[in-house]
Amino acid sequence: MCKIKYSIIYAVIRPQIKERISVGLIIIDGSHIDIRYSNRKLAALKYLYTESELNFVTDVVRSINKDGTIKTISDIEYLSRYSNNLISFSSVETMDLDATKENKDWLFNSYVGEN
Repeated sequence: MCKIKYSIIYAVIRPQIKERISVGLIIIDGSHIDIRYSNRKLAALKYLYTESELNFVTDVVRSINKDGTIKTISDIEYLSRYSNNLISFSSVETMDLDATKENKDWLFNSYVGEN
């Protein structure tokens, strides 16, 4: 079984000091890419962003999940280098865990904290 690779999706709160909140996670196991995000954290951004900023971040995160924007690790690495001041992606990291559903759920809850 292959090891889990992941990238964290961040909503950037104050770019000047790199303050950010993890709102989603891209999980790669071999050739399959799973994109998860927290509706609760996206909803909480309404207290930190203007309405247009909130709409932008929410639309980007949700569209990544729907339209197959990310197909390869190279796509994720590109996003981690060329993000804007409202949303950013971490570089792809590898965790020494087998790519099981339980491990993916644990990783998501650890980095994004849906529960």
